[in-house]
Amino acid sequence: MLKGWRQLHEAHALVLNPATDEILMANLFSAVPTAYRVHADGRWWYANCAWDAFGICSALDVDGRIESSCPDCGEPYAVEVTGRRIDLSDLLFHCLVPAAHWWDDIVFT
Repeated sequence: MLKGWRQLHEAHALVLNPATDEILMANLFSAVPTAYRVHADGRWWYANCAWDAFGICSALDVDGRIESSCPDCGEPYAVEVTGRRIDLSDLLFHCLVPAAHWWDDIVFT
């Protein structure tokens, strides 16, 4: 199984923990707790980032609730996703790393 996981890792379909070879991320989902919690389809999931949090609701094709905190000030926030629309119109999504370099260090990205 590990050989298959390594192939998926090299194809950027999942991310392995380099120290243990355990699955760390299976895009869009995180196998470890993160700052992005998503309540969808009757359970809680961890997303790898804000973008993936919205992707979880979309991938499961369900409404959901995303909870996190502002990376600037630390204030908690929640976003309701209903019918593929969000309840907040003033959200800003900012990437520190250009997309062309995400896989240079995907855990940091």
